[in-house]
Amino acid sequence: MKLTGAQILIKMIKSQGVDTIFGYPGGATIDIHDELARHDDLRHILVRHEQGAVHSADGYARANDCVGVALVTSGPGATNTVTGIASAHTDSIPMVVFTGQVPTALIGNDAFQEVDIVGITRPCTKHNYLVKDPNKLAATIQEAFHIAKSGRPGPVLVDLPKDILQAQIEFEMPKKTVLRSYKPNYNPNKKQLAKAVAMLKEAKQPVIFAGGGVILSRASQELTAIAKMADIPVTGSLMGLGGFPGSHSLWLGMLGMHGTFRANMSIGNSDLIIAAGVRFDDRVTGNIEKFAPNAKIVQIDIDPTSIHKNIPVQCPIVGDCKTALAGILELMEKENPEDLKVDRAPWLEQIDQWKQTTPLKYEQGSDIIKPQFVVEKLYEATKGEAIITTEVGQNQMWAAQFYHFDKPNHFITSGGLGVMGFGLPAAIGAKAACPDKVVVDVAGDGSIQMNIQELMTAIESKLDVKIVILNNRYLGMVRQWQEFFYDKAYASTNMENAPDFVLLAQAYGAKGFKCEDPAKVEETLKLGLETPGTVIMEFIVEREESVYPMVPAGGAITEMLLV
Repeated sequence: MKLTGAQILIKMIKSQGVDTIFGYPGGATIDIHDELARHDDLRHILVRHEQGAVHSADGYARANDCVGVALVTSGPGATNTVTGIASAHTDSIPMVVFTGQVPTALIGNDAFQEVDIVGITRPCTKHNYLVKDPNKLAATIQEAFHIAKSGRPGPVLVDLPKDILQAQIEFEMPKKTVLRSYKPNYNPNKKQLAKAVAMLKEAKQPVIFAGGGVILSRASQELTAIAKMADIPVTGSLMGLGGFPGSHSLWLGMLGMHGTFRANMSIGNSDLIIAAGVRFDDRVTGNIEKFAPNAKIVQIDIDPTSIHKNIPVQCPIVGDCKTALAGILELMEKENPEDLKVDRAPWLEQIDQWKQTTPLKYEQGSDIIKPQFVVEKLYEATKGEAIITTEVGQNQMWAAQFYHFDKPNHFITSGGLGVMGFGLPAAIGAKAACPDKVVVDVAGDGSIQMNIQELMTAIESKLDVKIVILNNRYLGMVRQWQEFFYDKAYASTNMENAPDFVLLAQAYGAKGFKCEDPAKVEETLKLGLETPGTVIMEFIVEREESVYPMVPAGGAITEMLLV
């Protein structure tokens, strides 16, 4: 059976179980879109900017626990994907990005809309390809999906010259992908698992630290069972929120620069940390020399390069988080339950004291809306069941602190790279993946404007996302640093000249509601959530409200600013 390269591409994408592609057409990919229009079972969501396509594919992958797919043209179409690819790479999100390219004979000739996207993205992809032989196209696509979703997941880019897409060849379905030089280790060393259990039996003040790897490996059930069996309190990184139920009594809240007092103090005073699927980035550790000075550390990660990378550990476990935690749980079930719990009562009492004396707090008056109040009321209005995406900045931190995530894959944010403009397209992707779920983008007035054009994508595709804008007329997180460390010199952070977001919503064909009265916050949220279609809910909030706690740069995570 003879097929064109474009036909082979669509056939191979469908063979991977893909049903949704986020993309933007161009001359180099016109053959793909021509073929795509013939496949009603493969949905193409037309974005308004290529960065939006990749963020949407990211949100889709996280919400649907699958590989996201984006399709863009050559040149600027390809370069516009780089931010989204870098974000997915940092957060280990499985994704395949297809880029168009000029014909192979023109590569290197500075042809119109030619860029070396393979070279550009080499540092921020898990792997990438330039397809030069149509006979290798099918196998390359299959390999790309295999690499994206296996081991430590990540984005893979496939660059497709126009002549490869137009070439007609005899098609054969490739055999199962086998890469001799790429064999991720899923099965941990059993001796190390036994060592971890032995360390747990000796620990009087243990903490479980859950990261994004717990969610990516679908290990939240095993992690939760371990914590409950041995009465171990649990904290999480920003990417790990939802890996353990946020409403459970053992939950400490988020760890790190804007972590809860009890989470940071628990890590600082622990004698054992079981770290699952985390890489100990600087936002979590603060001053490395002062991080968990009395703790032995068990680190579980499928990526061996992440272990010992930032923090020395006493029990490294290389393997899949779910497999490793299931192995630890199996060993624990053979132990006397009392031996596993030691005497945790004093430790849990100390944590409870930290929780009672220094909780997350704010004071909501009758005049000005506090942003934390909006998030709390959003949690109540959605009963904690919504998928929450965020932009980046204060809005992201308040969402992490005051919306309590009981399930994995319900908090979608750009963690490692911190991309403003991520939340709206990610919400579109999440809604495409989970049409029956309420999906809310918690945004700031600065970051929402970075990809505001994707409102049209949501409306045209009938993807009814809700957008909550915490409008303080500042670039809030930078302003906060300027307040604390630069004598309130608010340079280039004043956003008073902002659009009317209600009118902007209406211009796109969405609904818009504005709230300036604390007494009407709940009413506005209820109205916005119940109104059909895409809705912007704009809340005019306290201009100089700051995110607390906050660990200053260079400080230990136990050295927090609390007010």
